[in-house]
Amino acid sequence: MTTSVHDPLHDPDTDSTSWVPPLDLALGLARQALAAQQTANIHNHDAMLTAAVSLHGHLRDLVAALDAEEGQ
Repeated sequence: MTTSVHDPLHDPDTDSTSWVPPLDLALGLARQALAAQQTANIHNHDAMLTAAVSLHGHLRDLVAALDAEEGQ
């Protein structure tokens, strides 16, 4: 077994934000992120890491906006 330092992509204790984007803005930004990352080279580690982090952030914003829209 190997051990390594692990930093999670998202830590709710330190990464939470009090601002939630409006749904139309979150959806538009998520679409832009998808378009920007769709040509990322799957064989390039840095490109995949960049795409994952970008899409993760936009997905979190989109879900938060949807939850806010539903009053959760």
